[in-house]
Amino acid sequence: MGFIGSGSIGSTITRLAVAAGHQVVLSNSRGPGSLADTVAELGPQASAATSEEAAAAGDIVVVTVPVTAFPALPAAPLAGKTVIDTCNYGPERDGHIPELEGTSLTSSELLLRYVLDAMLVKAFNNIYFKHLLSLARPAGAADRSYLPIAGDSGPAKAAAAEFIDSIGYGVVDAGLLADSWRQATGTPVWGTPYGPPSNEKGRPTGPDAIRAALATATR
Repeated sequence: MGFIGSGSIGSTITRLAVAAGHQVVLSNSRGPGSLADTVAELGPQASAATSEEAAAAGDIVVVTVPVTAFPALPAAPLAGKTVIDTCNYGPERDGHIPELEGTSLTSSELLLRYVLDAMLVKAFNNIYFKHLLSLARPAGAADRSYLPIAGDSGPAKAAAAEFIDSIGYGVVDAGLLADSWRQATGTPVWGTPYGPPSNEKGRPTGPDAIRAALATATR
């Protein structure tokens, strides 16, 4: 697993991935040296690298960066790979991006313009990072939670779903990248199904609740 970005969501996915037995290669905008403590904490299954190296190393690559960082992503090593996009557009952080202010484009479709040959899957962008950590459950658990995923490639969705299953979650297919606005910031499936941030343990949420929340989203 390659990781481009090491914020709250990226770091949480990394921890879950290591716990599930995956090898991870971490990167961020500050360089490998800034990740030394994280790598030491995670142990021998983790290493730090440049973004280009992490992209090249991963069979699946998780991109978890601000929208304004899209132009700096290493497109060439991501070509042909399943890329999990966790990113949310936030004008208060990213500034106003006119293309994303309307209803014609999702942030994932904007990302695809910069990594044209990657196979994008939108995932992990609708859950609070503390809930993501605490709600992970093994396959078959009665209280297993589900996450929506969206993408245009069936094989990439299957690869992402297999990874997500390995770290403790089921998935609900939320459609194409063009449909991924249904799980964006402020929609019914964003955060709410898993409980308020004040409850750090979160609330287990099954597939029917996720499907219902997606269905009630408006744009």
